[in-house]
Amino acid sequence: MTTEQNLPILSPSEARVLGVLIEKQRTVPDSYPLTLNSLLAGCNQKTSRHPVMELAEAEVQDALESLRRRSLVDESSGGRAMRYGHNTDRVLRLPSQSVILLAVLMLRGPQTAGELRIASDRMHNFADISSVEGFLDEMAERPAGALVVKLPRLPGARESRWAHLLSGPVAAELMAVPAAGAAATATGGDAGETAALRLRVDRLEAEVATLKATLAKVCADLGIDVA
Repeated sequence: MTTEQNLPILSPSEARVLGVLIEKQRTVPDSYPLTLNSLLAGCNQKTSRHPVMELAEAEVQDALESLRRRSLVDESSGGRAMRYGHNTDRVLRLPSQSVILLAVLMLRGPQTAGELRIASDRMHNFADISSVEGFLDEMAERPAGALVVKLPRLPGARESRWAHLLSGPVAAELMAVPAAGAAATATGGDAGETAALRLRVDRLEAEVATLKATLAKVCADLGIDVA
């Protein structure tokens, strides 16, 4: 299903699958394109995800097929398993920086520009918050149809959050409640400490994900079933 501007309207599972493919292309390039098992693990991660999901293999396969029909995903044979990659930048005609921001919004829910900059660090090092805002503004004012929207600022918050529109209009509850773990209402030193802690956690998660991907590749090369 698409909008009048031929933009994709993604289901929650499709958005999660697409977000994971974009993320892993940058964070574990040696394992990209992803096998179905790796993609399923990324979709059901307990960290750096909001909301946390428990997708079944069949749901991921259905999402892949739907995305493939819209050219957002392609598949290739690699080793003993099919592998999947995304075509988001080509289909939506976006620079890689915008695609990365969309991925973070799909994976983590509404975020401020500052939070997006920190969450994107492993995929792209934005120079400053104004750089992030520049790409967000471009997507919000896109002639072919807005891809993101700036949400009303919450009471007591210093920054407004942004949300993606690839799954249609933003749900009413997201307009009023910050995503889990967000530091929208933190101020001064608290905000800086929270941001630094989240960055350290993200980096540790990245190291674990890289180790898991390496182990999975070794097992696949040896013909060991790790399911």
